[in-house]
Amino acid sequence: MDGVGSFGAGRAGAAFDPIAYVQQPTTILRIVAWIFSIVVFGSIVNEGYINIGSERLYCVYNKNNDACNFGITIGLIAFLACLFFVALDFKFQQISSIKDRKKAVMLEIGFSGFWTFMWFVSFCFLANQWSRTTPDELPLNQGADAARAAIAFSFFSIFTWAGLTVRAVQKFLLGTDMSLFTTEHLDGNATIQPYPAGTVPGPETTDTYQSPPFTENLDSTAPYQVPIY
Repeated sequence: MDGVGSFGAGRAGAAFDPIAYVQQPTTILRIVAWIFSIVVFGSIVNEGYINIGSERLYCVYNKNNDACNFGITIGLIAFLACLFFVALDFKFQQISSIKDRKKAVMLEIGFSGFWTFMWFVSFCFLANQWSRTTPDELPLNQGADAARAAIAFSFFSIFTWAGLTVRAVQKFLLGTDMSLFTTEHLDGNATIQPYPAGTVPGPETTDTYQSPPFTENLDSTAPYQVPIY
């Protein structure tokens, strides 16, 4: 790809293009994951707790407050993580150190893969507790729609975060184009451009070489003639 530097990003110090960034598959997946996380923890926070004949609130998932707390925690952390990685994407292209870029990509791989698993656990936990909820515990189906929405979008989030993990792995496999960096970039120092091959720096001179006059008319084979005075 033209203009691609280390780990799938542009050359270090290149201008950030917001339009190109928004059109990237990773950005689209991250926005979708961000929206799904809002739906999950928002649904539980707003309608995930009900009161039945008392002032005490119970979780709609089989009156198990751990289920509600777990869903809220997973969704809220996913929401904050999406914002963090968006900020990292803005900063990533300005990172000149290859080591720092590698650490950032490995962080994204590790977190995205782990959170894919956590969304799977959340889906299984919420679905299991919902299956054990009896109609008597939800008079007039209070909070039922919110409970189903949280379960459904927990399931969808598994695939969005799995997609983010795959994209991060692909970015890592792109590796580093070492032709764009010298060894100084490994420590984040400025690049020193080498001299072209076969040239040596030296003082500039203004003198130009000129061939002696009349050399084109000299004949080295002609006999010597003594001048006559």
